[in-house]
Amino acid sequence: MKNNNQTPIKIKEGKIIEFLESKKHEINYLIETYLPRKVSEEWMEFIFGKPRYRYSLESTQNTLINPIWDFLDRGGKRWRPVLFLLIYEALGGKKEKFPKDLLIIPELVHNGTIMVDDIEDEGELRRGKPTLHKLFGEDVAINAGNFIYFFPLLAIQKNRDKLSEKQINKIYDIYVQEMVNLSLGQGTDIYWHKGKAKEIDESEYLQMCAYKTGCLARMSAKIAAICASANNETISKVGKIAEALGVAFQIQDDILDIDLKDEARNNFGKSFGNDIKEGKRTLMVIYTSQKANEKDKERLAEILDKEENNEKEIVEAIKILEKYGSLDYARKKAREIVEASWKEAEPLLMENGSKELLKEFVNYLIERQV
Repeated sequence: MKNNNQTPIKIKEGKIIEFLESKKHEINYLIETYLPRKVSEEWMEFIFGKPRYRYSLESTQNTLINPIWDFLDRGGKRWRPVLFLLIYEALGGKKEKFPKDLLIIPELVHNGTIMVDDIEDEGELRRGKPTLHKLFGEDVAINAGNFIYFFPLLAIQKNRDKLSEKQINKIYDIYVQEMVNLSLGQGTDIYWHKGKAKEIDESEYLQMCAYKTGCLARMSAKIAAICASANNETISKVGKIAEALGVAFQIQDDILDIDLKDEARNNFGKSFGNDIKEGKRTLMVIYTSQKANEKDKERLAEILDKEENNEKEIVEAIKILEKYGSLDYARKKAREIVEASWKEAEPLLMENGSKELLKEFVNYLIERQV
């Protein structure tokens, strides 16, 4: 990304990583205030209301609490709530009025989507451990994922003293719309990586990313703007920069899946070349399919459409993608998308430390190597 003088911004990666790490503890603490590690009668009644008969604490502990915390304890960047915080402050939101509990909404929903996504993709590894359904079973993983789609909305109810009825209604509207969008994005991705679509346009791919990955970033930004009492134009524009960030983040994620060096794979925490195994039509695949000769194009499609791939075939597919410069193209596209959206949103942000940190944060997410 460039500033107004078109000078490249130097990414202060150490500073951003330190900031993310410092906020992780705060976010984890907030989550634990709503989702304790040990079930109690008091918590059950607080969350679900008084039972007509009797709750089973054992089943709740083993089908919700244990699997969810197993997943959350694996880490993750927690960047969506950090984006929420930075946008709120960059829009001049007052710290004493900040409904910080709302930070848990995008983070918990995101983790729920991954739990379910791993089942849909038949994933084996997530954040350095077997995927949740491999450890607890598909039934438990689906139910736990669905539970945390909606559970964090309790944070809105708990913060009614910091929000007006108008703000609360707007937040609910945004939440519902983005959750609908999320399912469309995921459904599109599923259809493509099952090999049913033979020709995919780049704009269709970007729209899929805008919904699959961009919508939770957009949700974070828009809710933050609402909490900061921003007008509708500002809410819309910060939503666009967040959506662009989500799209660019997905592109970079796809790049890392096939571009990591051996020693970095453990840090990435997912199976290397997983997108090839799943036959996903990433931006690199779409670009290569448009530029490649017929032989390479057909061979790439053949590998992607196979039920199972060996390591030799995965490497062969990656070499085809590299041959046509698709990784460099994808990196360039990600930067262009974010630059254009930032240019539109930047004038709406206050000139303060949070704006500068947000700028560095955006760059870090699209340039990261893990």
